[in-house]
Amino acid sequence: MKDLNKGAVSFRKKDFDKHKDLFGNLSDTQKPHTIFIGCSDSRLVPSLITSTIPGELFIIRSVANIVPPYKRGVNFPAISAAIEYAVLSLGVENIIVCGHSNCGGCGALYKTEEELKDLPHTNLWLELARPVKNRVTQMLPNATPAERDWMTEQLNIVQQINHLLTYPYVLERYNDDRLKIFGWYYIIETGEIYNYDVDKGYFELING
Repeated sequence: MKDLNKGAVSFRKKDFDKHKDLFGNLSDTQKPHTIFIGCSDSRLVPSLITSTIPGELFIIRSVANIVPPYKRGVNFPAISAAIEYAVLSLGVENIIVCGHSNCGGCGALYKTEEELKDLPHTNLWLELARPVKNRVTQMLPNATPAERDWMTEQLNIVQQINHLLTYPYVLERYNDDRLKIFGWYYIIETGEIYNYDVDKGYFELING
């Protein structure tokens, strides 16, 4: 905690001062252009990998970057409420669902009930992604753990995009081309980011 306190002081004295006008403009309003839905993993830093500044990204984070499907009276209201607010009140133009390599949440899909017995809330949350595990198991019955994880992490991104499209206001804006949706796969050890091409059905390295 001591290092975090030092960091807070350093921010106030150095970084904040560099962007004082920006923070002044943001003090009573925000107009982000993009919702960034990312995994809660500490190695994924949205503003760092997108080179964005405060006010640009509306950040939503969850274990395994899971988006619960739309449902009134949903049991997981925090994520749904954040999407609702950003789309309907802030009028964002884009949504990025960003997964990453070596995702602990995706890996946990393959753990037994016994292994997850001390993580009941995590286990419940992962129910939303278990169809991904089932699909991977069917597609790659003889896969190595590395192949299995790679496929799971990527298919999970696609699954969460499908969940997003169950939100009526998201689907309406997506069909009207008022809202664009992207699926990103970030590789921690290389810094590479792959974007899901809906028409081609696979991920391509972002190069420009």
